[in-house]
Amino acid sequence: MPATDPTLRALAHPVRLRMMSLIWTVPLSAAELARELGISHALASQHLRRLDAVGLVELAEVRANRGGRERRYRAVHGTPLSEQQEGAPLLAEALSFNLRERAARRAPHRAGVTADAELWVDPEAWEDFRHRLAALLVDLHDAARAPRSPGAVHVGATVMAFPLAGHGHGHGYGRGRT
Repeated sequence: MPATDPTLRALAHPVRLRMMSLIWTVPLSAAELARELGISHALASQHLRRLDAVGLVELAEVRANRGGRERRYRAVHGTPLSEQQEGAPLLAEALSFNLRERAARRAPHRAGVTADAELWVDPEAWEDFRHRLAALLVDLHDAARAPRSPGAVHVGATVMAFPLAGHGHGHGYGRGRT
């Protein structure tokens, strides 16, 4: 089994993926992340150290807090998830965990978008869609505000779109049908 990229291993955990989203626009400390995620301060610190070790977060500020020092981190911007290919199943597992958890918290009677597709399209159509989808996700991240900001809508978005290998046969779908 080939060694998995350290960045992918750091990202392939549901809590760390959520942390990256939370600190995308605003720096947060381990204590703030722990409160927001409902985990212990020690566990939040451990996850932050893992993200820091692979360069996904950076120290944004150190400030005095109750006689101690509070270290606040922010995400290093970029698209490390889109660059991952060989570890896609590992990443897909973390994304699917977060999707299941977020779907259970979906606000009732609020509009959303749900889609699933396995299609054959022209290469130009795929490239156009991929670029527009990436731009929409950048726009969404750029519009992010601090957690629980007054007037902000708490949203979840989990997206993984990619070309498929092979010809779509041999997976058991529709076998025996003509």
